[in-house]
Amino acid sequence: LHARPRSARVKKSAVRRPRANEGGREEEENHPGIAACERYGGVALLKGAGTLVAGGDDLPAVVRGGNPGMASGGMGDVLTGVIAGLCAQGLPLADAAIGGACLHAWAADQAARDGERGLLAGDLMPWLRRGVNPAA
Repeated sequence: LHARPRSARVKKSAVRRPRANEGGREEEENHPGIAACERYGGVALLKGAGTLVAGGDDLPAVVRGGNPGMASGGMGDVLTGVIAGLCAQGLPLADAAIGGACLHAWAADQAARDGERGLLAGDLMPWLRRGVNPAA
């Protein structure tokens, strides 16, 4: 997080998902991920009990959906794929991060109706598909 970006393209098109203990400097007042976005550009998506999406000119957004069952292997990969898919469809970076986090949390909440324990990343797939395809 402390390295300089190699190009302006990298600088403005990055979504960072740092963990709370990664990359911080003691003099930083903000979370290291937010500080990196302020320094280099892009968007920070901070997971926890709720998701904080910060970057750009807007105030940070908070996504309150989701559940503890999401703390399992592969969930972050699914979130990354959802955000990348939204970016590929032309959404601005911050909108893709917020929309992706909302869709990911909603899908996980739907998948957890049968219980949060044992929730797997693959359990979100049918719900993600429903979430992006409006009913006919």
